[in-house]
Amino acid sequence: MIRYYLAFVLAIIVAGNLHAQERELGPEEELTAENLEESIKTLEKPMYTPFVELYLLDETKALRQDMQNTRAELIEKVVEKELSVADKSMSYAADTVTYFFYLIAGATSILVVIGWNSIRDMRHQLTGLAEERVNELVVEYEKRLKAIEVQLQQKSEIIHQNQAEIELTNEVHALWLKASQETSQQNKINTYDQILELRPDDVEALSYKADAVLEIQEPLWAISLCNRALKLAPDNGHALYQLACAFAEIGRWEDAVANLAKAIEISEAYRDDASVDPSFEQLHDHENFKNLVFIDRDDSEGA
Repeated sequence: MIRYYLAFVLAIIVAGNLHAQERELGPEEELTAENLEESIKTLEKPMYTPFVELYLLDETKALRQDMQNTRAELIEKVVEKELSVADKSMSYAADTVTYFFYLIAGATSILVVIGWNSIRDMRHQLTGLAEERVNELVVEYEKRLKAIEVQLQQKSEIIHQNQAEIELTNEVHALWLKASQETSQQNKINTYDQILELRPDDVEALSYKADAVLEIQEPLWAISLCNRALKLAPDNGHALYQLACAFAEIGRWEDAVANLAKAIEISEAYRDDASVDPSFEQLHDHENFKNLVFIDRDDSEGA
């Protein structure tokens, strides 16, 4: 800032000298750049005097003093402002603490009025309420956990039952496969017995065992097996067919035809089986048997 001020003063002095020289040139001569340069080169004395220099120094000193005074005033004002802020902060803190104690005193008074004589009593009551609520929650969660445990046990039992049923089914399936591959009727009967040990109410095993029993000429045994199967499943066509075969073997032809008719009502395939089954050879001349089994043949002969 001092530099700018000095440059301004020097510019004023130079402008004044140039103006004086311009007046010395006369009215007819104009001040140009060439004239100004020539005038500067032909100067016989300096453009300033010691008086001017002393004036500039005094002005510079006065300006520096003013700047120092301004800085001191500014620092003083800043310090006063900071002290004022600190004083207000302390006052606010003191008021806050005072109000806080007033609030505690008021709360304590209210607690005494409503029957809680001290903070200790309040703590004991709160502890009791908390324990009571916790106990209720514990009982509730114990009930829920017990219900979940019961459900898990039931599901585990169902899973075990299903696993056992799957294992049993696999074993029965293996026995059926074995029976289909056996060539000996006695071995087939033994395999069917194993299936019946696993599943006593297996109607198919009873009826196929009756078929194997007929192959070894045991029609009464076959009748017993078929009756057991029909008690479990009265509409089982295979059991009815095997019963008809067994009755035919022992000469009970009417019973044989009656059961064969029931089997054919269930499935027409038994009609073709009966036409070639050795058990019904003695019935080929029986009128009811012919009308039942060879009905299509009779129609073709009549035509």
